Amino acid sequence: MEQIGYKLTTQDLTTHAGFQWSLGKEVQASGKGKLCTEGWLHYYRHPLLAVLHNPAHAAIEDPRLFECCVNGEVKHDGWMKSGCSQLTLTKEIDLPVVSEEARVRYAIACALQVRHTTMF
Repeated sequence: MEQIGYKLTTQDLTTHAGFQWSLGKEVQASGKGKLCTEGWLHYYRHPLLAVLHNPAHAAIEDPRLFECCVNGEVKHDGWMKSGCSQLTLTKEIDLPVVSEEARVRYAIACALQVRHTTMF
């Protein structure tokens, strides 16, 4: 079932290990193994998640943001990140601007969520 996702790239449309993306070209992976391995194509489920998680995940300086078509096998790590076995960049979209205050509020909310789920 086709879904919409969001993918960050460098200015020259590359990602991890220099992988080259092209607008409109489907890329495939096996959809096997753990997320963050060659078996999965990384994407986010919302543009704000891409921006907020970039420093911890890819740390792409001056990124570009693309809407993408997600197909095939899909795997999620909560709302932190997602992977799929088929991904196509469909169009470039504006990168959301997130204030420093909003980033801090988000970080606190994430920390509180972790605290509540790991307490015993």
